[in-house]
Amino acid sequence: MSLFKKIVSKLTNQPEEAEKQSLEKLGDSLKNADLDYKFAQLFTHSGGFFNYCADEAEALQILNQILKIEDINSVFCCDKDLQNFLNVLKVPFSKDLELSNDAAFITCEYLIAYDGRIMLSHNNILHYHSSRMPSKIIIMANVSQIVNNLNDAMGKIKRTGNIKNLTSISGNHSKLDTATNNNTKLFLLLLED
Repeated sequence: MSLFKKIVSKLTNQPEEAEKQSLEKLGDSLKNADLDYKFAQLFTHSGGFFNYCADEAEALQILNQILKIEDINSVFCCDKDLQNFLNVLKVPFSKDLELSNDAAFITCEYLIAYDGRIMLSHNNILHYHSSRMPSKIIIMANVSQIVNNLNDAMGKIKRTGNIKNLTSISGNHSKLDTATNNNTKLFLLLLED
């Protein structure tokens, strides 16, 4: 890759061609793998932190470890079920996004196995633009939310209706990477249904 293309890709936050090709090669090598395994491999390859949880007790324990290791003191969390986790851990949270929030603790719509991306909507981040999210994002999802590709996810969204403002994120190469927020850390707690 030429120096000019490398500089442009860094400025536009686009993954370099080599990174993109290695992700595609990994995806091709996993085409016959189980969806959950394929998703986990591609998600971590793109820089995300994957945590499998057998039950809610294990998810609570891992969440507590993430909060301590990452020194998270204030969390944006608009989901009532997730707020229960934070209440148990006695972690302050706000239902509206505030500048003081160290992290966001959210749900998602779907996990896309094809490229290890996570699909979000207004249900997960309310009316906030994805670029305004804190630099640390913790997502809780279920194994049943894994779909093969974007077409499968869009088909399910059409059937359920009333989902808007769709965006997707993955590891360190997310659309949340902006000039002011380029160190996004993405943690996934994947719960068995």
